[in-house]
Amino acid sequence: MATLQTMAFSSPVSHCCQKPRLLQGMTSGTVWHSSRSSFSGQALSTPVSRQIQRLKTSRTFTLTIQMVKPTIQFIPGKDEQTIPDVKLTKSRDGTNGMAIFKFDQPSVFDSSGEVGDITGFYMIDDEGTLQSVDVSAKFVNGRPAGIEAKYVMRTPRDWDRFMRFMERYANVNGLQFVKS
Repeated sequence: MATLQTMAFSSPVSHCCQKPRLLQGMTSGTVWHSSRSSFSGQALSTPVSRQIQRLKTSRTFTLTIQMVKPTIQFIPGKDEQTIPDVKLTKSRDGTNGMAIFKFDQPSVFDSSGEVGDITGFYMIDDEGTLQSVDVSAKFVNGRPAGIEAKYVMRTPRDWDRFMRFMERYANVNGLQFVKS
């Protein structure tokens, strides 16, 4: 059983208190008087709630942050193994831009029949997912030969987010930026 104590118990003047008196008609209360303070209080007893009891017996949890390897996917859950050629364009005022990804012989064609259809272009990293539906396939002699995906950035914030993804993706895949 926990006890709520008044401020007089923790203050220095509580050490000089007079002897506690029982209140008339109360069996569980005590009135405290102090010769150096005008404070008079009553000690209260309250039952400990079940939540507090559970908190005392609960385990300590730690936050674990897992870093996600930056990947590109055309089918959710299936990472693209082919490294693309990426071209960036940006408006003169810097407010918008476009990234064009060209994949020659992408691995998605190897497994698209087994796993599912190409549903879009997904760039996934530890911040989340950037996506586009502007995806087109190139066919040569009736066979798939490549994929071109476009990602449009309409705000400087979109541009910055894309560049953070590309920096992570480039570091993992050994790419480097070449200005043309």
